[in-house]
Amino acid sequence: MQYAILAYHAESVVDSWSEEEDAALMDELLEINDRLIAEKHLGPAARLGPTGQAKTLRGAGDGMVIDGPFAETKEQLLGLYVVDFPTIDGAIEAAREMRRANPTAVYEIRPIMLYLPGAQIGGGEEN
Repeated sequence: MQYAILAYHAESVVDSWSEEEDAALMDELLEINDRLIAEKHLGPAARLGPTGQAKTLRGAGDGMVIDGPFAETKEQLLGLYVVDFPTIDGAIEAAREMRRANPTAVYEIRPIMLYLPGAQIGGGEEN
């Protein structure tokens, strides 16, 4: 089963880190990534750009493009990992490792319901 580990942090805190502090944190996280890759648990991972450069599409019809996101929260989604474990417990343990490396971050773990056009949903065998 694939799970998304969504990494949240106060963007102002992340922006306050020196290049050296950011590099040291990334080194710790990359050690975890390398181990998860070696164990064949890690899929795509991405560090998202700043929310100040983000755009949001919302509204009726074709929608309207606005700056943002604008959420009433102190934490922003800053990145994500896709991991593959038999149960959510493995994904939670991977997120715990990431949190030990970055204790001020918040990690949300969600099952991924993969949608591929034309593919059967629900993991059933084709007839």
